[in-house]
Amino acid sequence: MIERRLARSIQVGGVTVGGTAPVIVQSMTNTDTRNTSATVDQIARLASLGCEIVRIAVPDMQAAQTLAEIKKGSSIPIIADIHFDYRLALAAMESGVDQVRINPGNIGDDDRVRAVVNAAKDRNIPIRIGVNAGSLPKDADAGKSQSEQMVDAVLKEVRLLEAAGFEDIEISCKSFDVPTTVEANRKISQVVQYPLHLGITEAGLPSSGSVRTAVGLGILLYEGIGDSLRVSLSGDPAVEIPVAYDILKSLNLRQRGPTLVSCPSCGRADVDVAALALAVNDRLSKMTKVVTVAVMGCEVNGPGEARHADVGVACGKGRGAIFCKGEIVRTVQEKDLLEALMEEVQKV
Repeated sequence: MIERRLARSIQVGGVTVGGTAPVIVQSMTNTDTRNTSATVDQIARLASLGCEIVRIAVPDMQAAQTLAEIKKGSSIPIIADIHFDYRLALAAMESGVDQVRINPGNIGDDDRVRAVVNAAKDRNIPIRIGVNAGSLPKDADAGKSQSEQMVDAVLKEVRLLEAAGFEDIEISCKSFDVPTTVEANRKISQVVQYPLHLGITEAGLPSSGSVRTAVGLGILLYEGIGDSLRVSLSGDPAVEIPVAYDILKSLNLRQRGPTLVSCPSCGRADVDVAALALAVNDRLSKMTKVVTVAVMGCEVNGPGEARHADVGVACGKGRGAIFCKGEIVRTVQEKDLLEALMEEVQKV
């Protein structure tokens, strides 16, 4: 069992991040923030998939003011993503956002940061200090590694917030490079107790980006580091949510929806395992219950894996044995495997 680092907890709207709360799944909209209806619709879709907190870009004052209407239409807490202009953070807080993210690399001098902190204190809004390898402060020590530069940037901002009496802080240190991200988060986890948001920034397209993110976040989560996460993929952000939960499910940190176990198939298989697994996965994708379903192609691992699942099928020549909670409940012809398996899933 993974022993998680016990961080301080913060409240982002109605969601607790850190402490004994589970690792929270986040995403970010890619609509034009000034298009209220499109943004609200995308948030609703993300929430329906299990997104628990959503971040929204605030490129200008119009976007900051639009957040008030977006907030009214959102069922989940909103983080305002602020770069360059501290006044956008002030306006976003006036619009009622649940958290602001500031980037030490571009937010401006200490007085501007203090203005954001004072507004956040007045409204009881937490601040995320979000450092990216691609936008480090100009005064970063060139003699240090990138991970050390990221940690330095975080700690400088943390001390500034703490000096102002502010401790509702969350931290993120992200890079495209997995080892850099891992090193930075390991280091920061040892020197502060604030909750950590994890991610691999600009991870890429869904296929390669999911792998890169799973490797980086998997290492940290297995070590007990991390209180929230985002899988940053190019394209529709809805793709990010299932990947995030798959990472957490793989480490037994969260359970949401069905889990499919299927063998890769080999020359011993007498049925089309891939086709059956795809059909089962399509049916399972429409379900929300927590259930493990196994689709196995032969007698080597098939019976054992099927027995370990809630429901499973171990296929043989032209037929398959359906297992439920470790017991064979029936044997059916190959053409009936899908329907028979799903009937048993519905009973669990």
